[in-house]
Amino acid sequence: MNFADTEIILSVMQQNGFTSTSNIQSADLIFLNTCSIRENAEQKVRNRLEHLRGLKKKNPDIKIGVLGCMAERLKTKLIDEEKVVDLVVGPDAYRDLPNLLGEVDEGQKAINVFLSREETYADIEPVRLNSNGISAFISIMRGCDNMCSFCVVPYTRGRERSRDASSILNEAKDLFNKGFKEVTLLGQNVDSYKWKDESNGVVVNFAQLLSSVADINPQLRVRFTTSHPKDMTDEVLKTMAAHPNICKNIHLPAQSGNSAVLDRMNRTYDREWYLERIASIKRILGDDCSITTDTIAGFCGETEAEHQDTLSLMDIVQYDYAYMFAYSERPNTPAAKKLKDDVSEEVKKRRLQEIIQLQSKHSFERNKLAIGKTHEVLIEGFSKRSEDYLQGRNSQNKVVVFPKGQYEKGQYVEVLITDCTAGTLLGKSIN
Repeated sequence: MNFADTEIILSVMQQNGFTSTSNIQSADLIFLNTCSIRENAEQKVRNRLEHLRGLKKKNPDIKIGVLGCMAERLKTKLIDEEKVVDLVVGPDAYRDLPNLLGEVDEGQKAINVFLSREETYADIEPVRLNSNGISAFISIMRGCDNMCSFCVVPYTRGRERSRDASSILNEAKDLFNKGFKEVTLLGQNVDSYKWKDESNGVVVNFAQLLSSVADINPQLRVRFTTSHPKDMTDEVLKTMAAHPNICKNIHLPAQSGNSAVLDRMNRTYDREWYLERIASIKRILGDDCSITTDTIAGFCGETEAEHQDTLSLMDIVQYDYAYMFAYSERPNTPAAKKLKDDVSEEVKKRRLQEIIQLQSKHSFERNKLAIGKTHEVLIEGFSKRSEDYLQGRNSQNKVVVFPKGQYEKGQYVEVLITDCTAGTLLGKSIN
């Protein structure tokens, strides 16, 4: 989401006469686009600001802005605590950057953290940042209404609102016409996407939007993230099954495998509901559909038995990949106000390590199932280790590495998988 927002910010700045630079020493203006989902993310920003303090000491004319979720959460505190910061801008105020910079140029500190009920930046064409020319993000909605007790997103990104479907389709068509082969539809909860065309009263839901994007061209791959278990419908799954170019990969955050913990998290589903959604995915899309997840270890009040339920859920689902974290209390969230962060750091770390070890085992086992099978791979570029090899991803979003041969970035190639690690598939082209 932040990467997509940065492309919008760059577009706003270019429209106002700025150009970007990869050399920080030559910059007149430096933006840090921030995340607040965990304390560690904010600490990285503070460390970067400390580094920039020295840079600004040498060149006092440099202006520094903190943008995004951390700006929204801390507001004027950022200017008070971090004297090096000149402007603070929330996720819904990027259009105001030129005006705010005008205030900064006049010697003032500038701030806009107004959260909008309408802003989707639908009319701004993102500037594709560090693009490989193959894959691109398309933001289809902003904000979140789910109010999970551990999460700051509803407070830093505002209420949920969906973007005009026609603008999404036009952006996807334009990307394909420019040579892009893959788009990822982005939202905090894409399954709750719903847009009404006021001119004719037609309502477009996520399954319909997904189908329309896939229909642009069979050579355009379509991905999406993130799904919420309470909103994932069979209609979406059947849409995926009906379109070969919709990638067979679903990110379905569980967070915990225990119903009582899920209730404390205010996830609005229980273990049984989640497993029913998993069963539907496998029934409609088959076992070849990869499933990934998010997991939190050591949430408020989590007992050893509740932790074991998370491990047993992982054993049942057999995730292909997971983002795994120890619980990090975020200020002013419902959990911080109403629940006690009573699991010790030592226990959190141990439980997290158990989750990581189990997931590594599952990832390896899932990858081994691909050996001997042929996968269509969209080439993204050279392998990280050698330019004698290329790498790309298959429909399941797994990295595939194979000898270069005569192939080039942006081509589709059939690859026979011959070996694997827990994180990568290895093979040889058979076209």
